[in-house]
Amino acid sequence: MTILKTLNLSKVYPGTEPVVAVDKVNLMLEKGEHIAIVGNSGSGKSTLLHMLGGVDKPTEGQIFIQDVDVTTLNERDMAIFRRRNIGIIYQFFNLIPNLTVEKNILLPLLLDGRKADPSFLQEVVQTLGIENKMNRFPQQLSGGEQQRVAIARSLVTRPAVILADEPTGNLDRKNTEEITSLFRLVNQRFQTTLVLITHDEKVALSCDRILTMVDGSLHERRAS
Repeated sequence: MTILKTLNLSKVYPGTEPVVAVDKVNLMLEKGEHIAIVGNSGSGKSTLLHMLGGVDKPTEGQIFIQDVDVTTLNERDMAIFRRRNIGIIYQFFNLIPNLTVEKNILLPLLLDGRKADPSFLQEVVQTLGIENKMNRFPQQLSGGEQQRVAIARSLVTRPAVILADEPTGNLDRKNTEEITSLFRLVNQRFQTTLVLITHDEKVALSCDRILTMVDGSLHERRAS
């Protein structure tokens, strides 16, 4: 089952000399795939991720998520769709400092006026090893623990796809290895479709497929 598909997706920044950040990218992801997108700084990989997440609009092309062409949605409808269907994980966690871990995890549901499935929430926090951190605040957690909370938040809505932008970029090697293993576990246990943007070759090699971004174009190579 195809979860995500792009057709000739492009992003051009205007100017005296227009900059082509993403150049006619065609990408297809099946349910449960775990892929990495690597590339040098300025290659276009973060721009691609922002378009997939509905944070940025393409200059041309289409993005289908669960057969919905999200490029046709207005800002309000895109915000609702993103909350319900796309989990996003950032390098710097983006947790709300004055909310507890539990409220941070539940935030996408709270914003949508929905309640959590208690059994699913419990399974998520146990899988991520943060069941005893629920009443703490982000500043009381280590970087690795904060990223676990961010992963839980991205999972709680059971999204079609999770997009992670340099999720280990702010972590030391030990925490990077732990978070990388957790992504693999989450992918297998919840059959989550995962797209990781990373500079870290070891993180990329943990994925099923590796795609390389070069000057806005996407090229595939197999993980060994």
